[in-house]
Amino acid sequence: MRLSKNTYGKARVRVMRVYREGPYNEVRELSVQAMLEGDFAASYTEGDNGQVVATDTIKNIVNIVARENLRAAAEIFAEQLAARLLSRYAQIDRAMITCRETRWARTDSQPHQFVLDANGLGTATVIATRDATTITSGIEDFTFMKSTEAGWVGYIQDDYTTLPETTDRIVATAMTANWTWNTAPADYEHTNALVLRAMLAEFATTYSRGVQDSLFRMADRALATVPELATVSMACPNKHYIPIDLTRFGL
Repeated sequence: MRLSKNTYGKARVRVMRVYREGPYNEVRELSVQAMLEGDFAASYTEGDNGQVVATDTIKNIVNIVARENLRAAAEIFAEQLAARLLSRYAQIDRAMITCRETRWARTDSQPHQFVLDANGLGTATVIATRDATTITSGIEDFTFMKSTEAGWVGYIQDDYTTLPETTDRIVATAMTANWTWNTAPADYEHTNALVLRAMLAEFATTYSRGVQDSLFRMADRALATVPELATVSMACPNKHYIPIDLTRFGL
């Protein structure tokens, strides 16, 4: 049997690049796939890995190039990554880099808060009997984050704990929230938008000591801003972005 062609590489390397200039932040999130073609046939036909670049090494190079190109567009980043692979490993004939970008839009000129483009699905629920009607408005999968002004400290430390404490981290979530009405507002669409703006303003302008801390204050801000509200319910699972330690590479 003859090996006619081979390709291998590393997929789904999730990269969040954060560029900071004073209080101003830029964020760029990519899911990167790096596929290689070249002189790797022996690893298939003879079990000889002498020419193979480990996929974990490819992942490290993706992160190194990301650190060196914090502000580069996806096209330029992919070009730089391909060039690094080709220049470093002579056995690579072809590097195919695919970047899928998650776009984040800045909110209300805040320096470090962002929402996902094409974001969220509005919801409305009515439960009615002959005696009463309950109206609930809300939003599902509304994704937002801030790139600083958040921390996570003071939690239980025991034999099973490996997560280090931090006073500066990225906080991101895909929120599902619902709010019920005491009285009907003059304009549901306008007031729903006001509820969401109040929540985001609280999140953006105050330090987050944890997702729980932010949730409670966001709901409180919404209730204080919109007197027609009766209750607010929120679920905000943490979308983790963990810093990559590149000190072994001198970065």
